[in-house]
Amino acid sequence: MSQEFDLIVIGGGHAGVEAALAASRMGQRTLLLTLNLDSIALMPCNPAIGGTGKGHLVREIDAMGGEMGLAADDTLIQMRMLNTGKGPAVHSLRAQMDKRRYHERIKLTLETQPLLTLVQGEVTEILTRNGRVCGVVTCEGLTYSCRAVVMAGGVYLKSRILIGDYAHESGPCGLMRSNALSDNLRALGLPLQRFKTGTPARVKRGSLDLSKMEIQLGDVPTPAFSFLNGRLNVEQQPCYLTYTNAETHRIILENLHRSPMYAGRINAVGTRYCPSIEDKIVRFSDKERHQIFIEPEGTTTEEMYVQGMSTSLPADVQRDMLHSMAGLENCEIMRLGYAIEYDCLQPTCLDLTLKVKDIDGLYTAGQVNGTSGYEEAAAQGFYAGVNAALYLKGEPPFILSRSDAYIGVLVDDLAIKGTPEPYRMMTSRCEYRLLLRQDNADLRLTARARRLGLVSDARYDRLMQKQEALDEVQRKLGAVAPPSDALRLYLESIGSSVPKSGIRLFDLLKRPAVRYCDLLSLFSSLPVLDRECEEQIEITAHYDGYIEKQREQIERLHALESTELPPDLDYSRLDGLRLEARQKCAALKPQNIGQASRISGVSPADVAVLLIYAKKGFNYGTN
Repeated sequence: MSQEFDLIVIGGGHAGVEAALAASRMGQRTLLLTLNLDSIALMPCNPAIGGTGKGHLVREIDAMGGEMGLAADDTLIQMRMLNTGKGPAVHSLRAQMDKRRYHERIKLTLETQPLLTLVQGEVTEILTRNGRVCGVVTCEGLTYSCRAVVMAGGVYLKSRILIGDYAHESGPCGLMRSNALSDNLRALGLPLQRFKTGTPARVKRGSLDLSKMEIQLGDVPTPAFSFLNGRLNVEQQPCYLTYTNAETHRIILENLHRSPMYAGRINAVGTRYCPSIEDKIVRFSDKERHQIFIEPEGTTTEEMYVQGMSTSLPADVQRDMLHSMAGLENCEIMRLGYAIEYDCLQPTCLDLTLKVKDIDGLYTAGQVNGTSGYEEAAAQGFYAGVNAALYLKGEPPFILSRSDAYIGVLVDDLAIKGTPEPYRMMTSRCEYRLLLRQDNADLRLTARARRLGLVSDARYDRLMQKQEALDEVQRKLGAVAPPSDALRLYLESIGSSVPKSGIRLFDLLKRPAVRYCDLLSLFSSLPVLDRECEEQIEITAHYDGYIEKQREQIERLHALESTELPPDLDYSRLDGLRLEARQKCAALKPQNIGQASRISGVSPADVAVLLIYAKKGFNYGTN
């Protein structure tokens, strides 16, 4: 039995969803095969979207016509802007989600999307012919023909759940795992590694004493992930904050030997940036307490997520440590926390489109590439789905560089540097984060994504209106304001110096205490803007010098990336290049000197050597 499609997406998590929607919306007959239709867009860990760095990814997906931001806006139960006490480069949206509603919202979108077929089934083999993808086979014996595959298997490849001494071959939340696909990937020549992540217990809301905890409210007015939505009008639910204490730490330390991780029963690499509670207590032994957030999983359930307490300790220890904290003394555990280990790729086998280098038509996305997090998965899924569709059309790929988007940083880090542990996006990974802010993702990416066919006329028209408004105000801010009593009184009121002669309005706005709305009241020539545009104009002025420096850095990056390296370059013959740099470059085959400079083990001195050889046309010999 065989059916033919242009593209097959394996996996219905956040990566598979975005890949399938992007490709079908670009005109490709797409099949999404998932282990369980009831786990479409599942949030097996925290039911939240966004966060520091991650909110940037969601905004970028939305700016290019992806689905995550729109679905999050439709089903959130709390929204907060994080890091508002810091600079705008690190401001990030984070939403607590209604877990069930988000799943239902995404599943219905898939079911009603033209050219997209949704089927429950386990893929056991990816078929190739002459180095090209030609189909997949399921465990039921069904064969589906295709010309491209996006493999987004998540954490399901030979996954294993661990709680204390108990171990079970299973996917997250008790779902079945994928048993055969790992072996098939190895047979295709793909290098695999073993990673581990985990999740905390869920407790019953009615068993908690929330009065003993600190309440955490959402933002009002409520910002949105999608640029189409502006401000949201939603009823928000509070979250709560409590803390571990000396008794909590005692219970954990006395039972550390019962943790699978410390007992040596886990043979996988865990995530550095989201450690288990037992790992926190050991690594940060000087801390007297750790924050624990109690967050609702939805409006139709009593389950509350205990954020910050991921664990694989035995059931009795989980009970005791939870009962030791304020407000949780009598809590009822509805689901135990657990660790999960699984197979994933070493992503250096991928190119900058997320295609497997040696197999035409095979793309991979999401946690199977060694990342963690729903947002990282969705970003890769969108990117791989777009590039798979372009490959099928015979069109040039869609490439985002490190200077274009956080998605570009994510893909470049994976393909060029690889990851020896579960990768998490953070603002610190982005060299140009002042230019790549979450508030300007539409200005950076919507026009570029227009050719993909994923940007609606309404979205594009809205962008053009915004761009025209910003251009107009920039022109008017170039005008010189003459001295006046009104300007003098205003500047004196905010403790700012009064210019003795005329001053450009833009230079006025550069001053830290000056806001655009203040200038509006002083200069009638300035247009009225919505608050979002006001904030962008203020950021442009306040950080003008830093922004210009980052643009200069980007120009230097482009110069390095425009210097190509021959694919058959024999690095062993480049005198002056250190041994480690020769080995790493020979293995990873960077396409240009910019990529080579980001490989771990390639020093600035090695880059200088490569630049010298580039000027000589890569003639071997003494440099």
